[in-house]
Amino acid sequence: MRFMQRGIEGSIVMLNLLRFRDVADYTANPKLTPEAPISGAEAFNRYIEHTLPFLRESGGEVLFLGDGGEFLIGPEDERWDLVMLIRQSSAQSFLAYSSHQDYLAGIGHRTAAIEDSRLLPMTEFPISN
Repeated sequence: MRFMQRGIEGSIVMLNLLRFRDVADYTANPKLTPEAPISGAEAFNRYIEHTLPFLRESGGEVLFLGDGGEFLIGPEDERWDLVMLIRQSSAQSFLAYSSHQDYLAGIGHRTAAIEDSRLLPMTEFPISN
């Protein structure tokens, strides 16, 4: 991952911007396909339920999960359905979490849910008083 090349040390916060499909597309993961069609948002909820135990086990936590929408300042035609901030104790713990075999078994829900997304790793600057 490119952010590892930047030499990020210490904890990181991952900014996730997510746009959902109207109807989840399980073409790439047919074994996870629900009996009846579901929305992208519903598929993403399944992904979150599957993922939280692995995230917590790796030392990660959800800092923020909320509605997206249109930008106040930014491209007028760009919108995001969900915004999520995830803190990981280190880039290494993120990589360990994201490559965990049991976690990967449910990632198809995310793939089915997402029409478009952005993931931005961020580090915190110390603020002096």
